[in-house]
Amino acid sequence: MNLCDIKTIKQVMAMFSLNFRKEFGQNFLTNNMVVEDIADNCCTHADSTILEIGPGIGSLTKELAERYKNVVSLEIDHGLIPVLKYTLDAYRNVKIINEDVMKADLNQILAPYLAGGISVCANLPYYITSPILTALLEADCFESVTVMVQKEVAQRIAAKPGSADYSAFTVFCQYYAQPEILFDVPAGCFMPQPKVTSAVIQLQVRKERNWGALDESIFFRTVKASFAMRRKKLSNGLASGFPELGKLGAAEVIEAAGFDANVRGETLSIPEFV
Repeated sequence: MNLCDIKTIKQVMAMFSLNFRKEFGQNFLTNNMVVEDIADNCCTHADSTILEIGPGIGSLTKELAERYKNVVSLEIDHGLIPVLKYTLDAYRNVKIINEDVMKADLNQILAPYLAGGISVCANLPYYITSPILTALLEADCFESVTVMVQKEVAQRIAAKPGSADYSAFTVFCQYYAQPEILFDVPAGCFMPQPKVTSAVIQLQVRKERNWGALDESIFFRTVKASFAMRRKKLSNGLASGFPELGKLGAAEVIEAAGFDANVRGETLSIPEFV
């Protein structure tokens, strides 16, 4: 069964009386080469477990199951669970869980699979990409996270300091992982077609985060404050994000760190934020 074939997708959906649910950001892949490339690149170890988020009707799930030891797929749409049991019936190494990744206890779900290493592979809904990536990186139990997202989001995650795409979310992602954009995916590769181009990005999770931040909560608060007024001087953002400092205190902190008084937060790298 070719689960990327448009005719097959329509037949399967009709068989189970289902429609695409916009509230879940459902856009199913219709290009076999794209699905195979994602599966090939998501992990280098055949004995790994893959956590998949939003399997849809199972097109990517099938390819992952043929390449890796275990696949654990979280699907929020209960209507797709019988579909997945039908399309993936031949694969005994796939476990389908009807759960919202944002509410799931990932460490508990994945505890039985830790020995072989775990990576993430997913075609993420555009509307909730950032919260899901945040949850995945903070879970701190993955070797890599390979996801398809809106191209602009991928560019933001992989951006360099001082560039237009560089943001607080960039710093967050790169604090936890090393990102690499693998390839673009045109809108024509989906059903229904989104109005944007997508991209597959891989984040190799850092085994050690020796950045030197003594307090991560203060570090991320600093980053967030620094980008709140990205076109203004860093002192303005820090004074706003840390009202206990005030403008004078913010200026003193910047001077003590060895930066120019007119520096902007959007130009600082992670070590400089530290």
